[in-house]
Amino acid sequence: MQVRVLPFGVLKDWLGVSASTVEVPEATTVAEFLEHLRSSEPAHLPRQGLRGIAVSVNAEYASATQVLREGDEVGLLPPVSGGKPARPAGPARGFEQDRELVTALTREPIDAESLIAVAKHGEDGAVVVFDGIVRNQTRGRQTLYLDYEAYEEMALKQMGELARQARSSFGVRHVTLVHRLGRLDVGETSVLIVVASAHRAHAFDACRWLIDTLKKTVPIWKKEIFVDGAVWAPGEPFPAEMTVAPREASHDS
Repeated sequence: MQVRVLPFGVLKDWLGVSASTVEVPEATTVAEFLEHLRSSEPAHLPRQGLRGIAVSVNAEYASATQVLREGDEVGLLPPVSGGKPARPAGPARGFEQDRELVTALTREPIDAESLIAVAKHGEDGAVVVFDGIVRNQTRGRQTLYLDYEAYEEMALKQMGELARQARSSFGVRHVTLVHRLGRLDVGETSVLIVVASAHRAHAFDACRWLIDTLKKTVPIWKKEIFVDGAVWAPGEPFPAEMTVAPREASHDS
């Protein structure tokens, strides 16, 4: 049977393709598929190249034992680095807005001022904002710009789930979660989170949880372009329960 493979981030660079079709036996599991890929691409993948990655099947995180079916879309995910006045300026994908939630991916500058203004309502006692911006250096290297890419369909699902979970778990009224993709210059906003609540403690806690969880679980990757080269940011490790290894890799020393 055939499955479609979508590598992202550094895995795309190692494999040299953004998408491909792979033939595998019927009833192949995700772990068996990774072992097949590792053994068929020895020149492209470092020995540890598939350790610590997560795998998606049809834009949902998958377990090692999940069985693949004809036509499945398999995402290879290295650790991740996410009109109306509230809408980001320019085209945005997956824009979702109501009185409680605003989520979107956009390739245009994020209008933080408008998003914050629309988030506020009379019943709120606090609005907490996280505005992630591009800095001019990383680890002592001068940054020219950043380039963000995402598994967009999956990232939008994850962002919506995070926003809804934050409202439920922390008791906040409103969540805005917008991430920019493409090229970002120094000083531009890459991710904006706005949390409105009757109580400041709930808003602070929800905002911190949102950015920390987004950085670990939403499939968005950052390439850093420096004056002396470019690298994919290593990103936050996936939670252990989300990683998948090739079937035989767990026996390596």
